[in-house]
Amino acid sequence: MQLLDGKKTSEDIKNEIAAEVQKMKADGQKVPHLAAVIVGSNGASLTYVGSKVRSCQQIGFDSTLVSLPENISEEELLAKIEELNEDDDLDGYIVQLPLPKHIDEQKILMAIDPDKDVDGFHPANFGKMALEMETFLPATPYGIMELLERYKVETAGKHTVVIGRSHIVGRPMSILMSRKGYPGDSTVTLTHSRTKNIEEFTKNADIIITALGVPNYLKADMVKDGVVVIDVGITRVEDASHPKGYVITGDVDFDGVSKKSSFITPVPGGVGPMTIAMLLKNTLLARKIRSRK
Repeated sequence: MQLLDGKKTSEDIKNEIAAEVQKMKADGQKVPHLAAVIVGSNGASLTYVGSKVRSCQQIGFDSTLVSLPENISEEELLAKIEELNEDDDLDGYIVQLPLPKHIDEQKILMAIDPDKDVDGFHPANFGKMALEMETFLPATPYGIMELLERYKVETAGKHTVVIGRSHIVGRPMSILMSRKGYPGDSTVTLTHSRTKNIEEFTKNADIIITALGVPNYLKADMVKDGVVVIDVGITRVEDASHPKGYVITGDVDFDGVSKKSSFITPVPGGVGPMTIAMLLKNTLLARKIRSRK
């Protein structure tokens, strides 16, 4: 069994990007500029956005944090989005989800300029991904593809089972794994909460990518020997014996499943760090595309 170490791989990617940024600076080019929009004070969102800003500083990007009050109106937020769309100094930006209940998330995501949508959530970018055109891939699926590639995991002709059909992970994962070329060329089954007898699919899977959000859902008796397991789940589980009072747990019963796996991602330290690294990679791509114009 080999661990797919997202923490180490994400650091490698950041170092590669940092070297490229140094070269851009030396050549007198503009360095990439990423902005993050956060509405309200959701603890998890603040932590996540903070780590994005720190990562930008680490690799030499310019970064801007746009903090907006919880009670901002949808119209005011749309006006801010328009402002960011028109800001020539900005290469890409993200709007941290979830947004407060009174704001229509879909409407906000649709308002983002697809050329600055480094999260890869805009339908224009989703469509380009499906058509195998150059675009911004959603950061978490992009990170998973990068892990598979860097660890030389065989994907061609393999049966990949994706658990979960969200637009952020499950659905794009099913598209990317079935695309032509490496990593891809898989035969993909997309399963979800309404799938009957899900273990019939997982037991035959060569690769399982689970993004369900149910702690320890995937058990050893649901997988075959030699399986590759990618765990996207991340849930706080109360644990009185732990100093923090909780532990971070994935969708996979790691102790059991890892004994049967050829490759597996840990939680934490697997897919999570990769997401931020790929967001930075998308921002670098945005800068390159803008410099061509």
